[in-house]
Amino acid sequence: MRGLLLRLSGLDADAESAVRVIGFFDRLITERAGLDALVRSTSELAGCPVGLHAPGQGLGLRADSGGAVTTGPVPARASIRALEGGVCVWAAREGDPAPLDDMLLERFAIAAAVLLEHSSVPLPELGDPALVELVLSESAGTAERSRALHLLGIDAGSPVRVLAATGQVPGRSVVLDRSEALGEVRAVLSAEVPEVPGRLGVGPLLPAIDAARSWRAARTALRYTSDGDPVVWWEKLGGLAVLADVGPAEVAALPDVRALDRLGAEPGMIALLDALCATGSVRKAAVLVHRHHSTMTTRLTRAEAVLGFGLDEAPGRFRLHLALVLRRLRDNAATG
Repeated sequence: MRGLLLRLSGLDADAESAVRVIGFFDRLITERAGLDALVRSTSELAGCPVGLHAPGQGLGLRADSGGAVTTGPVPARASIRALEGGVCVWAAREGDPAPLDDMLLERFAIAAAVLLEHSSVPLPELGDPALVELVLSESAGTAERSRALHLLGIDAGSPVRVLAATGQVPGRSVVLDRSEALGEVRAVLSAEVPEVPGRLGVGPLLPAIDAARSWRAARTALRYTSDGDPVVWWEKLGGLAVLADVGPAEVAALPDVRALDRLGAEPGMIALLDALCATGSVRKAAVLVHRHHSTMTTRLTRAEAVLGFGLDEAPGRFRLHLALVLRRLRDNAATG
């Protein structure tokens, strides 16, 4: 279907071609297509960027030649067809308009008016926590997410960072003050990172319409947290982030992780090993965990015997650090 309008226009902008365009939009209306589907399908038909602008509902949808539906303003040089209430549809074709462009905009506007009415089932009331869940849903369309952001009082293009927290979040310290418990984790939409008790995974700063991506990254970052490292920023994980894709069963089967599980039965041993990796020095690690360095040496000798490799050089400490991170990911799998 992509670019069909241009092909029809190239043949003849006759009544038969016009009927095909009308039938295209009539099918979308009959099937009660979503607004995302309407915009995406229209851009495929037209072979150029098109969009739907409904500021009263927080909608500014666009698709470029059949690409994904995103948000954005009406282009300065677009052809526009206005509807009631400040709503309009537009098409931004480079060069001269195609003969059927007027027909396209007319039927696009009619379909948008009908489908906007069909999609106007009330969302949760302003402030309802379900709106946060909708904004963060992977399955929600751009239109639904835009409307939910609008009701939350958040512009779709404003920068938002999503946080994944295991502790209680003090509401007024969060700039946007929007949070909701989703399972065992509390999701927070914020422009800053507040101090909170418990552990915190910090997602990247993205336009609010992409909050679902920041939420996914925040949950990943949360899996890397520990008692000694309770706040982890996704941006700072670098290549370590790919380890989150390794399944818990695969991690549990690794000899180094099994060895750490045995050492984990000894009080304070994992904290000691974490400190060694964090500082790279036995003396500094001893200060961090409030131990005498001679006691540290004895315990590290015990750890080396169980692990099967030395910890006095960088390669061994790197191997230990990798095993500790993988074990942490396995133990925190439920939060991801």
